[in-house]
Amino acid sequence: MNTIFRKSMLSVAGLAFAGGVFAGPIAAHANPVDAKPTAAAVQTTAAKPQGAQSHIDLNGEQTANVKAIIAATKKAGLPERAAVISIATSLQESKLENLGHLGDANDHDSLGLFQQRPTSGWGTPEQITNPEYSTTAFLKGLRQVDGWQDMPLTDAAQTVQVSAYPDAYAQWEQQATDLVAQHWNS
Repeated sequence: MNTIFRKSMLSVAGLAFAGGVFAGPIAAHANPVDAKPTAAAVQTTAAKPQGAQSHIDLNGEQTANVKAIIAATKKAGLPERAAVISIATSLQESKLENLGHLGDANDHDSLGLFQQRPTSGWGTPEQITNPEYSTTAFLKGLRQVDGWQDMPLTDAAQTVQVSAYPDAYAQWEQQATDLVAQHWNS
């Protein structure tokens, strides 16, 4: 393997690991399920989704997870934009499937709708695979991002998730927006 390429890949992997180690605990120090809702500004104008958009057909489990994310967002007292960011993030991380341990295909010890890691302080495996808990943990991290309501979706998601693919969240914005519009009031 080319030495420069290998060093570059190791650098990216190191940054992704370090980001997960430091960012995961930010969202998980307090028990996010018991967090008190805070006031948030409602974004009245929807930004145009960035770049090419992806779409998948959802099965019953995925639709139930959409509804769980929306319910947790409402319970946290956050606006529809937070649900859009959460759903787009989950579409990227797990295709809205509540992932258990995937063996060799697993990214470290990532689990659940958001591929959160117990070793990074997101919670126990049981907590992380609970859609309400994992969404609430993600939303707690989102609340800590200054100006998240007005920034591009992919930037808000990336600040919480610290992914090795920071722009990947943008491709799910339209589907996430449509899902929130469809299920927010149902």
